[in-house]
Amino acid sequence: MSQTDSQAPALPGGPDQTDGQPRALPGRPDQSSRPARPRRPARPARAPRTGKPVASTLAVAGYVVMIVPILFVVATAFTGGRTLTFPPQGLSLQWFEKAVAYEPFTGALVSSLQLAVLATLIALAVGVPVTLAIHRGRLPGRGLIEGMFLSPLIVPELVVGLALYQQLMIGFGLANSTTLLIGHTALMMPYAVRVTGASLALADPSLEEAARGLGAGPVRAFFTVTLPMLRPGIFSAALLSFVTSFNNVPLSLLLQSRDFRTLPVTMLDYVQQSYDPMVAAMATLILVATVVVAVVAERTVGFAQIFGGINK
Repeated sequence: MSQTDSQAPALPGGPDQTDGQPRALPGRPDQSSRPARPRRPARPARAPRTGKPVASTLAVAGYVVMIVPILFVVATAFTGGRTLTFPPQGLSLQWFEKAVAYEPFTGALVSSLQLAVLATLIALAVGVPVTLAIHRGRLPGRGLIEGMFLSPLIVPELVVGLALYQQLMIGFGLANSTTLLIGHTALMMPYAVRVTGASLALADPSLEEAARGLGAGPVRAFFTVTLPMLRPGIFSAALLSFVTSFNNVPLSLLLQSRDFRTLPVTMLDYVQQSYDPMVAAMATLILVATVVVAVVAERTVGFAQIFGGINK
């Protein structure tokens, strides 16, 4: 057999013996005849988002507005001068000693503490059963009842004070201290009802049903199951109520008497009569006490538990 005959015939689509280029398969277009697609340009990398500049600017401005005046007051409390000036003229603790020894401040401090504690306890004693009745009971018009207890949040305090003055002091002849206690208790009711209600709404009612099913009476089930679940809400309501009552000015300014004066109103009267740094020293002491209370609350309960249910 000759060398020519020994070669196999070229298959369709095989290489062309004349030019060495591949031959297109039947039914398929020639790939080499298609023009090359242009490559798309690479997209530029996006710059990382820096957040919302408007919201960040407003947040920083809010912190500056709240914190900077407090720093000025604290700095002037340590001044060695005789007037409220900034920067302080030297450093001294004399105004703290005078503030602690000033009898109107110490007497008003005791009155404010007594009023805040009593108003908080009465508000919780009334607010917790009301909250249980609203969320666990079958009262008709529960929304109306809850709105009535929350109404002091939207009614101006001056209006509340004037109404109490006309109805209780003039109409029924109650003493100033009693009327002031009723007014502060009314202002604390929204915190007692709203905050404890938020904690009760997050609690599992099946635990109470299980306790009742195991033979526990309503009172025992409340103290052993319901009350521990309400403890963060009660603590937060007590903290908010105490701070609000202690710092209240409009209602106390209308209803207090000469024999019973609160500390914020006494400090306001002192600023109108004198311009020395003693009021700044007293404000600094109140600020330190507030920080101590906040630290204790954070270590014992935690701010997440205290304020977490308020906006629920």
